[in-house]
Amino acid sequence: MTSTAKPDETKPDAAVEGEGSYRATEEYNRRTRAFIDSGKVEKAAEDAAPRSDSEATEMLEAEEEGKSHRKGGDSESV
Repeated sequence: MTSTAKPDETKPDAAVEGEGSYRATEEYNRRTRAFIDSGKVEKAAEDAAPRSDSEATEMLEAEEEGKSHRKGGDSESV
């Protein structure tokens, strides 16, 4: 006789998580808060800033390209 037992769906560990994973959200929020509290935000922003006018233009074009692939609306509303 083979067993067809299903996992106990009342246990939190047995819950199926797809899009909108609560654990992933909690972990992201915890790491984001830790980064903010570390005092490294200004340095990271400076490091990410464009180093030239051509790099700034390239970054803006890449942003617009990314926005053009999202669902619904125009790229100006973001």
